[in-house]
Amino acid sequence: MKKFSLSTWLLFLIPSIIGIFLFMIPFKIDGEWKIPVAILANIVAGVVEPIMPWTVTIVMILAAIGSLIYQFKKDSNPEEQTFFEKLFQVNWFWTIVRIVGAIFAVMVVANVGPEAIRSGDTGGLLLSPTGLLSFLFTIFLFAGLLLPLLLNFGLLEFFGTMMVKIMRPLFKLPGRSSIDALASWIGDGTIGVLLTSKQYEEGFYTKKEAAIIGTTFSVVSITFSIVVIEELGLGSYFLPFYATVVGAGIVLAFIMPRIYPLSRKPEEYIDGRPYDEHAETLPEGYNVLSHGLENALTTADKNRSITKFLSDGLKNVLDMWMGVAPVVMAFGTIALILATYTDLFVWLGKPFEPLLMVLGVPEAAEAAQTMVVGFADMFLPAILGGQMIESEMTRFVIAATSVTQLIYMSEVGGLLLGSKIPVNFLDLVVIFLLRTVIALPIIAGVAHLLF
Repeated sequence: MKKFSLSTWLLFLIPSIIGIFLFMIPFKIDGEWKIPVAILANIVAGVVEPIMPWTVTIVMILAAIGSLIYQFKKDSNPEEQTFFEKLFQVNWFWTIVRIVGAIFAVMVVANVGPEAIRSGDTGGLLLSPTGLLSFLFTIFLFAGLLLPLLLNFGLLEFFGTMMVKIMRPLFKLPGRSSIDALASWIGDGTIGVLLTSKQYEEGFYTKKEAAIIGTTFSVVSITFSIVVIEELGLGSYFLPFYATVVGAGIVLAFIMPRIYPLSRKPEEYIDGRPYDEHAETLPEGYNVLSHGLENALTTADKNRSITKFLSDGLKNVLDMWMGVAPVVMAFGTIALILATYTDLFVWLGKPFEPLLMVLGVPEAAEAAQTMVVGFADMFLPAILGGQMIESEMTRFVIAATSVTQLIYMSEVGGLLLGSKIPVNFLDLVVIFLLRTVIALPIIAGVAHLLF
């Protein structure tokens, strides 16, 4: 193993330990268990509460205007894109979504336009001073700024190398795929998709591996999970909730690669090369621990700049604010309008009603409506469930199911379809439904033990 200075060791250990403390160690505050990032977000949210609706609206307007302007600029080479090009240069579909989100937000804060859009049951619910978007805004601020503690100083590289012996036999994946999963878990599912797509294009993953990782390991982040459980009023259950999500996710990660459609994907690389079974052999003289440490310390040694740390954090914040807020406002408002004024989700969810009844989930008819809507956006089941469901057990089932489903078109699904990862829309629909049906008995079983 290469020799590293004491400063490099400290650069790996100190930020990683602080990051683990902030994102993974819960504390009991006012009778509820919360991680430090969520505690900080709640404190700030209470201070800035009166100005939050207008603040969020201004950010959405900027996102819409920026995306519209960049539609008429010549596309640059993805390798040479500036940060603002990456932020605003989305396709026409997502540009329109951002514009719609901004228009809905203006209607709510200015109290103009159709009542169906701005009422307290639809857009007004999302954009109230204590609503979902206000909470998202503050938690993204802290999560985004502090994420580089986990991403930039070698923690992912260390775990990635250590996981080689687990990922291949259990999940039919290379060890480096655990880095994609960790990046998703800690940061955002979109980060996992982007990492997977890049590594697939560079020839590290086969078509089958890329499809499995993109749809099974682009997991919902801790940050999003906190938002979901808080929205359903079950913040004190965060630990058993997240343990359930992780447990169901591991079971699904074991099953999904072995059944259709993922089992049918070809075992070849993007350039047509067949799968190379020797690709993960450890260098001579190394074990997984020494190789993992060397990879981690090498990464830490490259990230000595405080300016880069702050810059990466601010970029994360802007990316989350402008990428997620308009989508939640647009899809969320439309879904709430459909749920409030039509029976669409009642009919789409009907096939899940008998299953929920068999599993002993209270308010099965109402809960069934939330089972399908998550395909549009992961937050929608929590938003609808928070409105319709009284039973804490049922709200727990909705929260855990929505986070376990993974495939939602507002982010991960849209990204997968826009990437070179070999999955199509029908694949995503089938995977979404299979994940839901397989996960529900596990989640309902835990819910019965808790409630």
